[in-house]
Amino acid sequence: MNFIEAPSPNFNERTRPVGLIVLHYTGMESGKAALERMRDPESKVSAHYMVEEDARVFRLVDEDKRAWHAGVSEWAGETDINSLSIGIEIVNGGHDFGLPDYPDRQIHAVISLVKELMVRHNIPPHRVVGHSDIAPGRKQDPGEKFPWPLLSEAGCSIFPKVLIESGDAVEQLAAIGYGFEAGKTAVIKAFQRRFRPQCVDGQLDGETKALIHSVAGLSRQA
Repeated sequence: MNFIEAPSPNFNERTRPVGLIVLHYTGMESGKAALERMRDPESKVSAHYMVEEDARVFRLVDEDKRAWHAGVSEWAGETDINSLSIGIEIVNGGHDFGLPDYPDRQIHAVISLVKELMVRHNIPPHRVVGHSDIAPGRKQDPGEKFPWPLLSEAGCSIFPKVLIESGDAVEQLAAIGYGFEAGKTAVIKAFQRRFRPQCVDGQLDGETKALIHSVAGLSRQA
């Protein structure tokens, strides 16, 4: 891919090898504003890449460095997510700005970037997650309109096609990777936001349980 170099000073040294990709939305009024914030040393936030609505991809932090995008978070028992992940900010106003649709060309650029990163760092599809997955109760991005099924079809995430309900849903959520620091309801909402965006109510109904079981199965197979 071709990148526009936009170096950010907001990084430090990694302490872990890359093993996770975290997708965010910028949640600001424009990509320009988001880029300025991530390059401002006072903000103390950054990401490795930012994908604009018109499909331009900016590189802010080298992949061998630790960008500051995850904050307080947890996945599969790991809590220093910044040290083991690559963060991708996707320009979108988010919930504060009406949660706009993601343009097709932007998503195609995201898929191309994620595929390239997966190959380079040997990252399996189930290790491509959203910010809301690693910080349930605190974050909602990339939001209910993010097209996870398209990423799954492209081989760079997971999304269930066959639903089967079986087993303990809470144990299966933990097996997928979710941490429960924010409480069970917040975790269920985070799961629904990604896998059942039409109903984010935090309830363990039959469809949600079946989705959890199916996603847990996909994670085990990966």
